[in-house]
Amino acid sequence: MPDYVFATGPVVAIPVTGSEALFPVRRIYCVGRNYLEHVREMGGDEREPPFFFQKPTDAIGSRIPCPPFTQDFQHEIELVLATGKGGANIPAEDAAAHVYGLAVGIDLTRRDVQIVARKAGRPWEIGKALDHSAPVTAIAPLTGTLPVHGAIKLAVNGETRQAGDLAEMVWNCAEIIA
Repeated sequence: MPDYVFATGPVVAIPVTGSEALFPVRRIYCVGRNYLEHVREMGGDEREPPFFFQKPTDAIGSRIPCPPFTQDFQHEIELVLATGKGGANIPAEDAAAHVYGLAVGIDLTRRDVQIVARKAGRPWEIGKALDHSAPVTAIAPLTGTLPVHGAIKLAVNGETRQAGDLAEMVWNCAEIIA
């Protein structure tokens, strides 16, 4: 066993529904501005290809403390695609073979901090990649094809804050994987 200069953290893992197994998380890729309404809200180009940003694996957690340095802490419901097989130049028709399962997550953002960084042409990490900013449910193994439609909704204390359908994504699941 290597002699590390400090203790490494545990492997970050997500429970798998109907199993004692855990899904180890290596990376968290997020797709920016993939719902038409959000693209319009953020002032983006509706035809722009998807772009990706990352969150650290330790952003996964269930207890969410209020983060510092923000006056505009926002939440967005997200479909999570848990990939179980790597690849490159994956054709969209083969995308489902690379997905282990599906979950629901929340993307938490210090929106005011993100906007300042974006206007300065800097990376978004300070607004997006904060501790506990990617809570996620247990992963349901994929059986069949990737979803192309289906309701997705976020409620806070019984009040609907966000509701939509996966069909409203600019780039569908298979296209994102490809």
